[in-house]
Amino acid sequence: MSDTLSLYKKHLREIGKLNSSLSLLHWDQRTHLPEKGHSARAEVIGKLSKMIFELSISDELGRYLEELEERDDLSERDRASVRVVGREYRRYRAIPPDLFEEFSIARAESETAWEKARAASDFASFLPHLEKMVDYSRRFAEYFGYSENPYDALIEEYEPGMTTAQLREIIAPLKDKLAPFIKHLVDEGTRPHTEFTRGKFPAEKQRELSRRALEAIGYDFTAGRLDTTVHPFTITTGPGDVRITTRFLEDDPFSGLYSSMHEGGHALYDQGIPDELRWTGLDDGASMGIHESQSRMWENMVGRSLPFWRFFSPIISEVFPQFAAASPEEIYRAVNVVEPSLIRVEADEVTYNLHIMLRFELEEGLINGRIAAKDLPELWNEAMERYLGVVPPDDAHGVLQDVHWSGGMFGYFPSYMLGNLYAAQLFAKAKQEIPDLEERFAKGDFSPLLSWLRDKIHRYGRIYDPIDLLKEATGEEPDSGYFINYVVQKYSEIYGL
Repeated sequence: MSDTLSLYKKHLREIGKLNSSLSLLHWDQRTHLPEKGHSARAEVIGKLSKMIFELSISDELGRYLEELEERDDLSERDRASVRVVGREYRRYRAIPPDLFEEFSIARAESETAWEKARAASDFASFLPHLEKMVDYSRRFAEYFGYSENPYDALIEEYEPGMTTAQLREIIAPLKDKLAPFIKHLVDEGTRPHTEFTRGKFPAEKQRELSRRALEAIGYDFTAGRLDTTVHPFTITTGPGDVRITTRFLEDDPFSGLYSSMHEGGHALYDQGIPDELRWTGLDDGASMGIHESQSRMWENMVGRSLPFWRFFSPIISEVFPQFAAASPEEIYRAVNVVEPSLIRVEADEVTYNLHIMLRFELEEGLINGRIAAKDLPELWNEAMERYLGVVPPDDAHGVLQDVHWSGGMFGYFPSYMLGNLYAAQLFAKAKQEIPDLEERFAKGDFSPLLSWLRDKIHRYGRIYDPIDLLKEATGEEPDSGYFINYVVQKYSEIYGL
Protein backbone atom coordinates (compact mmCIF):
# COMPACT_ATOMS: atom_id res chain seq x y z
CA MET A 1 0.00 0.00 0.00
CA SER A 2 2.83 2.42 0.77
CA ASP A 3 4.10 2.01 -2.80
CA THR A 4 0.75 3.19 -4.16
CA LEU A 5 1.33 6.75 -2.97
CA SER A 6 4.78 6.83 -4.59
CA LEU A 7 3.42 5.42 -7.85
CA TYR A 8 0.55 7.94 -7.76
CA LYS A 9 2.97 10.84 -7.32
CA LYS A 10 5.21 9.52 -10.10
CA HIS A 11 2.18 9.33 -12.40
CA LEU A 12 1.22 12.93 -11.63
CA ARG A 13 4.80 14.01 -12.23
CA GLU A 14 4.72 12.49 -15.71
CA ILE A 15 1.49 14.38 -16.44
CA GLY A 16 3.11 17.54 -15.11
CA LYS A 17 6.11 17.22 -17.41
CA LEU A 18 3.89 16.82 -20.47
CA ASN A 19 1.71 19.74 -19.37
CA SER A 20 4.87 21.84 -19.11
CA SER A 21 5.66 21.06 -22.76
CA LEU A 22 2.09 21.79 -23.82
CA SER A 23 2.12 25.15 -22.02
CA LEU A 24 5.31 26.13 -23.81
CA LEU A 25 3.71 25.28 -27.17
CA HIS A 26 0.63 27.39 -26.29
CA TRP A 27 2.82 30.32 -25.19
CA ASP A 28 4.82 30.18 -28.41
CA GLN A 29 1.66 29.88 -30.50
CA ARG A 30 0.35 33.15 -29.13
CA THR A 31 3.61 35.11 -29.05
CA HIS A 32 6.29 34.16 -31.60
CA LEU A 33 5.01 31.37 -33.88
CA PRO A 34 5.33 32.25 -37.60
CA GLU A 35 2.03 32.42 -39.46
CA LYS A 36 2.76 29.37 -41.60
CA GLY A 37 3.50 27.26 -38.52
CA HIS A 38 0.00 27.36 -37.06
CA SER A 39 -1.52 24.43 -38.94
CA ALA A 40 1.19 21.95 -37.96
CA ARG A 41 1.30 23.36 -34.40
CA ALA A 42 -2.42 22.63 -34.00
CA GLU A 43 -1.79 18.95 -34.79
CA VAL A 44 1.14 18.77 -32.36
CA ILE A 45 -0.95 20.40 -29.64
CA GLY A 46 -3.76 17.96 -30.36
CA LYS A 47 -1.46 14.94 -30.11
CA LEU A 48 0.18 16.08 -26.88
CA SER A 49 -3.19 17.04 -25.38
CA LYS A 50 -4.48 13.54 -26.09
CA MET A 51 -1.43 11.94 -24.44
CA ILE A 52 -1.95 14.06 -21.31
CA PHE A 53 -5.67 13.36 -21.36
CA GLU A 54 -5.17 9.60 -21.60
CA LEU A 55 -2.75 9.63 -18.66
CA SER A 56 -5.22 11.76 -16.68
CA ILE A 57 -8.09 9.28 -17.11
CA SER A 58 -6.10 6.03 -17.23
CA ASP A 59 -7.23 2.89 -15.44
CA GLU A 60 -3.89 2.93 -13.67
CA LEU A 61 -4.55 6.36 -12.12
CA GLY A 62 -8.06 5.21 -11.24
CA ARG A 63 -6.67 2.27 -9.25
CA TYR A 64 -4.26 4.53 -7.39
CA LEU A 65 -7.05 6.93 -6.49
CA GLU A 66 -9.38 4.13 -5.38
CA GLU A 67 -6.74 2.73 -3.01
CA LEU A 68 -5.65 6.11 -1.66
CA GLU A 69 -9.19 7.29 -1.02
CA GLU A 70 -9.59 4.41 1.44
CA ARG A 71 -6.50 5.31 3.45
CA ASP A 72 -6.57 7.30 6.69
CA ASP A 73 -2.82 7.82 7.07
CA LEU A 74 -2.28 10.45 4.35
CA SER A 75 -1.00 13.95 5.08
CA GLU A 76 -3.32 16.91 4.58
CA ARG A 77 -1.51 17.72 1.35
CA ASP A 78 -1.80 14.19 -0.02
CA ARG A 79 -5.47 13.95 0.96
CA ALA A 80 -6.11 17.21 -0.88
CA SER A 81 -4.23 15.95 -3.95
CA VAL A 82 -6.30 12.76 -4.03
CA ARG A 83 -9.52 14.76 -3.61
CA VAL A 84 -8.74 17.29 -6.37
CA VAL A 85 -7.24 14.81 -8.83
CA GLY A 86 -10.04 12.34 -8.14
CA ARG A 87 -12.68 14.95 -8.83
CA GLU A 88 -11.09 15.84 -12.17
CA TYR A 89 -10.45 12.17 -13.00
CA ARG A 90 -14.13 11.33 -12.71
CA ARG A 91 -15.14 14.48 -14.57
CA TYR A 92 -12.93 13.84 -17.60
CA ARG A 93 -13.23 10.07 -17.56
CA ALA A 94 -16.59 10.56 -19.29
CA ILE A 95 -15.01 12.15 -22.41
CA PRO A 96 -13.62 9.87 -25.16
CA PRO A 97 -9.89 10.57 -25.72
CA ASP A 98 -10.33 10.80 -29.51
CA LEU A 99 -12.97 13.49 -29.01
CA PHE A 100 -10.62 15.43 -26.73
CA GLU A 101 -7.83 15.28 -29.31
CA GLU A 102 -10.25 16.45 -31.99
CA PHE A 103 -11.35 19.31 -29.74
CA SER A 104 -7.73 20.29 -28.94
CA ILE A 105 -6.86 20.56 -32.64
CA ALA A 106 -10.04 22.52 -33.37
CA ARG A 107 -9.32 24.84 -30.44
CA ALA A 108 -5.81 25.65 -31.66
CA GLU A 109 -7.19 26.36 -35.14
CA SER A 110 -10.00 28.44 -33.67
CA GLU A 111 -7.66 30.65 -31.63
CA THR A 112 -5.59 31.36 -34.74
CA ALA A 113 -8.74 32.11 -36.76
CA TRP A 114 -9.94 34.46 -34.01
CA GLU A 115 -6.70 36.47 -34.12
CA LYS A 116 -7.09 36.98 -37.86
CA ALA A 117 -10.82 37.72 -37.63
CA ARG A 118 -10.31 40.25 -34.85
CA ALA A 119 -7.60 42.05 -36.81
CA ALA A 120 -9.94 42.29 -39.83
CA SER A 121 -13.15 42.75 -37.79
CA ASP A 122 -14.52 39.80 -39.77
CA PHE A 123 -16.95 37.81 -37.63
CA ALA A 124 -18.14 35.72 -40.59
CA SER A 125 -14.69 34.14 -41.04
CA PHE A 126 -14.61 33.15 -37.35
CA LEU A 127 -18.20 31.90 -37.14
CA PRO A 128 -17.57 28.29 -38.26
CA HIS A 129 -14.87 27.93 -35.61
CA LEU A 130 -17.07 29.47 -32.94
CA GLU A 131 -19.93 27.14 -33.81
CA LYS A 132 -17.56 24.19 -33.34
CA MET A 133 -16.47 25.46 -29.94
CA VAL A 134 -20.09 25.91 -28.83
CA ASP A 135 -20.93 22.41 -30.04
CA TYR A 136 -17.97 20.84 -28.22
CA SER A 137 -18.87 22.71 -25.04
CA ARG A 138 -22.47 21.53 -25.18
CA ARG A 139 -21.30 17.95 -25.70
CA PHE A 140 -18.81 18.18 -22.87
CA ALA A 141 -21.52 19.53 -20.54
CA GLU A 142 -23.60 16.43 -21.26
CA TYR A 143 -20.63 14.16 -20.63
CA PHE A 144 -19.77 15.97 -17.38
CA GLY A 145 -23.36 15.91 -16.17
CA TYR A 146 -25.35 18.51 -14.23
CA SER A 147 -28.44 18.84 -12.06
CA GLU A 148 -30.21 21.91 -13.41
CA ASN A 149 -28.34 23.77 -16.15
CA PRO A 150 -25.71 22.52 -18.64
CA TYR A 151 -23.84 25.78 -18.09
CA ASP A 152 -23.25 24.63 -14.48
CA ALA A 153 -21.08 21.80 -15.79
CA LEU A 154 -18.84 24.34 -17.56
CA ILE A 155 -18.62 26.80 -14.65
CA GLU A 156 -17.32 23.93 -12.53
CA GLU A 157 -14.11 23.91 -14.60
CA TYR A 158 -13.23 27.41 -13.41
CA GLU A 159 -15.13 27.93 -10.15
CA PRO A 160 -15.80 24.63 -8.34
CA GLY A 161 -19.15 24.63 -6.57
CA MET A 162 -20.58 27.71 -8.33
CA THR A 163 -23.87 27.43 -10.25
CA THR A 164 -25.84 29.54 -12.71
CA ALA A 165 -28.53 30.12 -10.09
CA GLN A 166 -25.96 31.38 -7.57
CA LEU A 167 -24.44 33.71 -10.15
CA ARG A 168 -27.85 35.20 -10.87
CA GLU A 169 -28.32 35.80 -7.14
CA ILE A 170 -24.96 37.62 -7.02
CA ILE A 171 -25.58 39.64 -10.19
CA ALA A 172 -29.06 40.98 -9.39
CA PRO A 173 -28.22 43.13 -6.32
CA LEU A 174 -24.83 44.07 -7.75
CA LYS A 175 -26.44 45.37 -10.92
CA ASP A 176 -29.14 47.14 -8.94
CA LYS A 177 -26.51 49.03 -6.92
CA LEU A 178 -23.93 49.68 -9.63
CA ALA A 179 -26.22 51.03 -12.37
CA PRO A 180 -27.62 53.98 -10.34
CA PHE A 181 -24.19 54.73 -8.85
CA ILE A 182 -22.64 54.98 -12.31
CA LYS A 183 -25.42 57.34 -13.39
CA HIS A 184 -24.91 59.40 -10.22
CA LEU A 185 -21.17 59.74 -10.92
CA VAL A 186 -21.56 60.65 -14.57
CA ASP A 187 -24.49 63.01 -14.12
CA GLU A 188 -23.55 64.79 -10.91
CA GLY A 189 -19.83 64.21 -10.33
CA THR A 190 -16.86 66.18 -11.62
CA ARG A 191 -14.98 64.16 -14.21
CA PRO A 192 -11.19 64.12 -13.65
CA HIS A 193 -9.01 65.96 -16.14
CA THR A 194 -7.17 63.67 -18.55
CA GLU A 195 -5.82 66.10 -21.17
CA PHE A 196 -2.24 65.75 -19.91
CA THR A 197 -2.31 61.97 -20.60
CA ARG A 198 -2.67 62.43 -24.37
CA GLY A 199 0.18 61.88 -26.77
CA LYS A 200 2.28 59.19 -28.41
CA PHE A 201 4.05 56.73 -26.17
CA PRO A 202 6.50 54.34 -27.88
CA ALA A 203 5.97 50.66 -27.04
CA GLU A 204 9.56 50.13 -25.92
CA LYS A 205 9.26 52.93 -23.37
CA GLN A 206 5.99 51.45 -22.18
CA ARG A 207 7.70 48.08 -21.79
CA GLU A 208 10.26 49.75 -19.52
CA LEU A 209 7.44 51.26 -17.46
CA SER A 210 5.71 47.88 -17.12
CA ARG A 211 8.93 46.17 -16.16
CA ARG A 212 9.63 48.69 -13.41
CA ALA A 213 6.11 48.32 -12.02
CA LEU A 214 6.38 44.52 -12.07
CA GLU A 215 9.75 44.60 -10.34
CA ALA A 216 8.32 46.93 -7.69
CA ILE A 217 5.41 44.65 -6.80
CA GLY A 218 7.68 41.59 -6.54
CA TYR A 219 7.48 39.73 -9.87
CA ASP A 220 10.60 37.59 -10.21
CA PHE A 221 12.09 38.07 -13.67
CA THR A 222 14.59 35.26 -13.03
CA ALA A 223 11.53 32.97 -13.00
CA GLY A 224 9.59 34.55 -15.86
CA ARG A 225 9.55 37.06 -18.72
CA LEU A 226 7.41 39.79 -20.32
CA ASP A 227 6.26 39.51 -23.95
CA THR A 228 3.57 41.06 -26.14
CA THR A 229 0.53 39.34 -27.64
CA VAL A 230 -2.92 40.13 -29.07
CA HIS A 231 -4.78 39.27 -25.86
CA PRO A 232 -2.70 39.36 -22.64
CA PHE A 233 -2.33 36.19 -20.58
CA THR A 234 -0.14 34.58 -17.94
CA ILE A 235 1.09 31.01 -18.29
CA THR A 236 3.11 28.69 -16.10
CA THR A 237 5.31 26.55 -18.32
CA GLY A 238 6.81 24.67 -15.40
CA PRO A 239 8.42 25.15 -11.97
CA GLY A 240 10.41 28.38 -11.94
CA ASP A 241 8.88 29.63 -15.21
CA VAL A 242 5.79 31.86 -15.02
CA ARG A 243 5.47 34.08 -18.09
CA ILE A 244 3.52 37.31 -18.56
CA THR A 245 2.25 38.74 -21.83
CA THR A 246 0.78 42.20 -22.37
CA ARG A 247 -0.05 44.63 -25.15
CA PHE A 248 0.73 48.30 -25.65
CA LEU A 249 -1.37 51.06 -27.25
CA GLU A 250 0.78 53.93 -28.52
CA ASP A 251 -1.79 56.56 -27.56
CA ASP A 252 -2.40 55.24 -24.03
CA PRO A 253 0.49 54.59 -21.62
CA PHE A 254 -1.81 53.20 -18.94
CA SER A 255 -3.39 50.39 -20.98
CA GLY A 256 -0.16 48.39 -21.15
CA LEU A 257 0.86 49.30 -17.61
CA TYR A 258 -2.37 48.00 -16.08
CA SER A 259 -2.46 44.99 -18.38
CA SER A 260 1.02 44.12 -17.13
CA MET A 261 0.07 44.64 -13.47
CA HIS A 262 -3.06 42.53 -13.96
CA GLU A 263 -1.06 39.66 -15.42
CA GLY A 264 1.58 40.31 -12.77
CA GLY A 265 -1.02 39.58 -10.12
CA HIS A 266 -1.68 36.20 -11.70
CA ALA A 267 2.04 35.53 -11.94
CA LEU A 268 2.73 36.48 -8.31
CA TYR A 269 0.14 33.88 -7.30
CA ASP A 270 1.77 31.18 -9.43
CA GLN A 271 5.28 32.14 -8.34
CA GLY A 272 4.13 31.91 -4.72
CA ILE A 273 2.91 28.32 -4.88
CA PRO A 274 5.36 26.20 -2.84
CA ASP A 275 7.70 23.79 -4.62
CA GLU A 276 6.32 20.86 -2.64
CA LEU A 277 2.98 21.31 -4.44
CA ARG A 278 4.54 21.19 -7.92
CA TRP A 279 3.15 18.40 -10.11
CA THR A 280 0.79 17.12 -7.40
CA GLY A 281 -2.47 18.40 -8.91
CA LEU A 282 -2.39 21.19 -6.32
CA ASP A 283 0.06 23.55 -8.07
CA ASP A 284 -2.49 26.06 -9.35
CA GLY A 285 -4.94 28.60 -7.98
CA ALA A 286 -7.92 27.46 -5.94
CA SER A 287 -10.18 28.70 -8.75
CA MET A 288 -10.15 31.27 -11.53
CA GLY A 289 -12.18 33.56 -9.26
CA ILE A 290 -9.46 33.42 -6.61
CA HIS A 291 -6.83 33.83 -9.34
CA GLU A 292 -8.66 36.90 -10.67
CA SER A 293 -8.85 38.31 -7.15
CA GLN A 294 -5.07 38.49 -7.21
CA SER A 295 -4.81 40.13 -10.64
CA ARG A 296 -7.63 42.59 -10.02
CA MET A 297 -6.21 43.52 -6.62
CA TRP A 298 -2.74 44.35 -7.94
CA GLU A 299 -4.11 46.10 -11.03
CA ASN A 300 -6.76 48.20 -9.32
CA MET A 301 -6.64 48.30 -5.54
CA VAL A 302 -2.88 48.75 -5.65
CA GLY A 303 -2.07 50.12 -9.12
CA ARG A 304 -4.95 52.59 -9.28
CA SER A 305 -4.52 53.81 -5.71
CA LEU A 306 -3.22 57.22 -4.66
CA PRO A 307 -0.40 55.72 -2.55
CA PHE A 308 0.85 53.80 -5.60
CA TRP A 309 1.02 57.00 -7.65
CA ARG A 310 2.83 58.85 -4.87
CA PHE A 311 5.54 56.25 -5.38
CA PHE A 312 5.28 55.74 -9.14
CA SER A 313 4.77 59.29 -10.47
CA PRO A 314 8.53 60.07 -10.49
CA ILE A 315 9.10 56.84 -12.43
CA ILE A 316 6.51 57.57 -15.13
CA SER A 317 7.88 61.14 -15.31
CA GLU A 318 11.36 59.74 -15.90
CA VAL A 319 10.14 57.45 -18.69
CA PHE A 320 7.68 59.97 -20.16
CA PRO A 321 8.77 63.52 -19.17
CA GLN A 322 5.38 65.06 -20.03
CA PHE A 323 4.05 63.65 -16.74
CA ALA A 324 6.57 65.63 -14.69
CA ALA A 325 4.17 68.58 -14.53
CA ALA A 326 1.35 66.41 -13.10
CA SER A 327 0.99 65.71 -9.40
CA PRO A 328 0.42 62.18 -8.07
CA GLU A 329 -3.14 63.22 -7.23
CA GLU A 330 -3.79 64.35 -10.81
CA ILE A 331 -2.48 61.09 -12.26
CA TYR A 332 -4.46 59.10 -9.69
CA ARG A 333 -7.68 60.81 -10.70
CA ALA A 334 -6.92 60.51 -14.41
CA VAL A 335 -6.49 56.72 -14.22
CA ASN A 336 -9.78 56.39 -12.36
CA VAL A 337 -12.20 57.96 -14.81
CA VAL A 338 -15.56 56.18 -14.85
CA GLU A 339 -16.92 55.96 -18.35
CA PRO A 340 -19.02 53.30 -20.09
CA SER A 341 -16.67 51.89 -22.72
CA LEU A 342 -16.48 49.28 -25.46
CA ILE A 343 -13.54 47.11 -24.39
CA ARG A 344 -13.69 44.94 -21.27
CA VAL A 345 -9.96 44.93 -20.53
CA GLU A 346 -9.90 48.74 -20.70
CA ALA A 347 -13.00 49.18 -18.50
CA ASP A 348 -12.86 51.05 -15.21
CA GLU A 349 -13.54 49.33 -11.89
CA VAL A 350 -17.11 50.56 -11.60
CA THR A 351 -18.39 49.52 -15.04
CA TYR A 352 -16.22 46.39 -15.43
CA ASN A 353 -18.70 43.97 -13.88
CA LEU A 354 -21.37 45.06 -16.36
CA HIS A 355 -19.14 43.74 -19.15
CA ILE A 356 -19.06 40.38 -17.35
CA MET A 357 -22.81 40.29 -16.78
CA LEU A 358 -23.31 40.79 -20.52
CA ARG A 359 -20.99 37.91 -21.42
CA PHE A 360 -22.56 35.62 -18.81
CA GLU A 361 -26.00 36.33 -20.26
CA LEU A 362 -24.89 35.56 -23.83
CA GLU A 363 -22.80 32.47 -23.23
CA GLU A 364 -25.34 30.88 -20.92
CA GLY A 365 -27.89 31.37 -23.71
CA LEU A 366 -25.48 29.85 -26.25
CA ILE A 367 -24.90 26.71 -24.20
CA ASN A 368 -28.63 26.27 -23.56
CA GLY A 369 -29.48 26.73 -27.25
CA ARG A 370 -31.57 29.87 -26.79
CA ILE A 371 -28.98 31.83 -28.80
CA ALA A 372 -27.38 30.87 -32.12
CA ALA A 373 -23.74 31.81 -32.66
CA LYS A 374 -24.58 33.58 -35.93
CA ASP A 375 -26.78 36.04 -34.03
CA LEU A 376 -24.09 37.05 -31.53
CA PRO A 377 -22.94 40.33 -33.16
CA GLU A 378 -26.46 41.76 -33.11
CA LEU A 379 -27.21 40.45 -29.62
CA TRP A 380 -23.85 41.70 -28.34
CA ASN A 381 -24.49 45.22 -29.61
CA GLU A 382 -27.99 45.25 -28.17
CA ALA A 383 -26.71 44.10 -24.78
CA MET A 384 -23.90 46.69 -24.83
CA GLU A 385 -26.45 49.44 -25.33
CA ARG A 386 -28.68 47.99 -22.60
CA TYR A 387 -25.92 47.49 -20.03
CA LEU A 388 -23.53 50.34 -20.83
CA GLY A 389 -25.28 52.73 -23.20
CA VAL A 390 -22.65 52.37 -25.94
CA VAL A 391 -22.69 50.46 -29.24
CA PRO A 392 -19.54 49.02 -30.88
CA PRO A 393 -18.72 50.49 -34.32
CA ASP A 394 -17.51 47.07 -35.52
CA ASP A 395 -17.08 43.50 -34.32
CA ALA A 396 -13.40 43.96 -33.39
CA HIS A 397 -14.61 46.38 -30.70
CA GLY A 398 -17.56 44.13 -29.93
CA VAL A 399 -18.12 40.42 -30.07
CA LEU A 400 -14.59 39.61 -31.30
CA GLN A 401 -12.67 41.44 -28.58
CA ASP A 402 -12.07 38.49 -26.22
CA VAL A 403 -10.12 35.29 -26.91
CA HIS A 404 -12.07 33.06 -24.50
CA TRP A 405 -14.80 31.69 -26.76
CA SER A 406 -12.28 30.83 -29.47
CA GLY A 407 -10.73 28.38 -27.00
CA GLY A 408 -14.06 26.95 -25.85
CA MET A 409 -13.70 28.60 -22.43
CA PHE A 410 -17.41 28.97 -21.75
CA GLY A 411 -18.03 29.52 -18.03
CA TYR A 412 -14.79 31.44 -17.50
CA PHE A 413 -16.10 35.03 -17.66
CA PRO A 414 -18.02 34.98 -14.34
CA SER A 415 -14.66 34.38 -12.61
CA TYR A 416 -13.66 37.97 -13.39
CA MET A 417 -16.66 39.33 -11.55
CA LEU A 418 -16.16 36.95 -8.63
CA GLY A 419 -12.50 37.98 -8.61
CA ASN A 420 -13.47 41.62 -8.12
CA LEU A 421 -15.70 40.68 -5.18
CA TYR A 422 -13.13 38.37 -3.58
CA ALA A 423 -10.37 40.97 -4.08
CA ALA A 424 -12.27 43.68 -2.22
CA GLN A 425 -12.94 41.34 0.70
CA LEU A 426 -9.32 40.17 0.87
CA PHE A 427 -7.92 43.69 0.53
CA ALA A 428 -10.15 44.97 3.35
CA LYS A 429 -8.84 42.18 5.59
CA ALA A 430 -5.22 42.90 4.61
CA LYS A 431 -5.64 46.61 5.48
CA GLN A 432 -7.19 45.64 8.81
CA GLU A 433 -4.28 43.35 9.68
CA ILE A 434 -1.55 45.68 8.27
CA PRO A 435 -2.59 49.19 9.42
CA ASP A 436 0.22 51.02 7.58
CA LEU A 437 -0.22 49.01 4.36
CA GLU A 438 -0.97 51.93 2.04
CA GLU A 439 1.65 54.14 3.67
CA ARG A 440 4.15 51.45 2.67
CA PHE A 441 2.83 51.56 -0.92
CA ALA A 442 3.62 55.28 -1.07
CA LYS A 443 7.24 54.42 -0.20
CA GLY A 444 7.42 51.77 -2.91
CA ASP A 445 7.23 48.89 -0.44
CA PHE A 446 4.66 46.34 -1.58
CA SER A 447 6.21 43.41 0.26
CA PRO A 448 3.79 43.48 3.24
CA LEU A 449 0.82 42.83 0.92
CA LEU A 450 2.67 40.19 -1.06
CA SER A 451 3.77 38.44 2.14
CA TRP A 452 0.19 38.54 3.46
CA LEU A 453 -1.14 37.02 0.22
CA ARG A 454 1.62 34.42 0.23
CA ASP A 455 0.53 33.38 3.73
CA LYS A 456 -3.24 33.57 3.25
CA ILE A 457 -3.67 32.46 -0.37
CA HIS A 458 -0.62 31.46 -2.41
CA ARG A 459 0.92 28.80 -0.19
CA TYR A 460 -2.23 26.67 -0.27
CA GLY A 461 -2.42 26.22 -4.05
CA ARG A 462 -5.53 24.08 -4.58
CA ILE A 463 -5.55 22.47 -1.14
CA TYR A 464 -8.77 24.34 -0.31
CA ASP A 465 -11.80 24.94 -2.50
CA PRO A 466 -12.34 28.66 -3.27
CA ILE A 467 -15.05 29.48 -0.73
CA ASP A 468 -13.25 27.59 2.03
CA LEU A 469 -10.02 29.43 1.20
CA LEU A 470 -11.76 32.81 1.31
CA LYS A 471 -13.32 31.97 4.67
CA GLU A 472 -9.93 30.79 5.95
CA ALA A 473 -8.31 34.08 4.86
CA THR A 474 -11.00 36.54 5.94
CA GLY A 475 -13.09 34.67 8.52
CA GLU A 476 -16.24 35.35 6.51
CA GLU A 477 -18.42 33.96 3.76
CA PRO A 478 -18.12 35.78 0.40
CA ASP A 479 -19.71 39.22 0.77
CA SER A 480 -20.19 41.52 -2.24
CA GLY A 481 -20.77 44.40 0.17
CA TYR A 482 -17.02 44.89 0.42
CA PHE A 483 -16.78 45.62 -3.30
CA ILE A 484 -19.76 47.99 -3.25
CA ASN A 485 -18.36 49.89 -0.27
CA TYR A 486 -14.93 50.08 -1.91
CA VAL A 487 -16.10 51.57 -5.21
CA VAL A 488 -18.67 53.91 -3.66
CA GLN A 489 -16.17 55.35 -1.18
CA LYS A 490 -13.30 55.62 -3.66
CA TYR A 491 -15.18 57.08 -6.60
CA SER A 492 -17.43 59.37 -4.61
CA GLU A 493 -14.26 61.07 -3.35
CA ILE A 494 -12.65 61.18 -6.81
CA TYR A 495 -15.79 62.68 -8.35
CA GLY A 496 -16.38 65.12 -5.51
CA LEU A 497 -19.71 63.70 -4.39
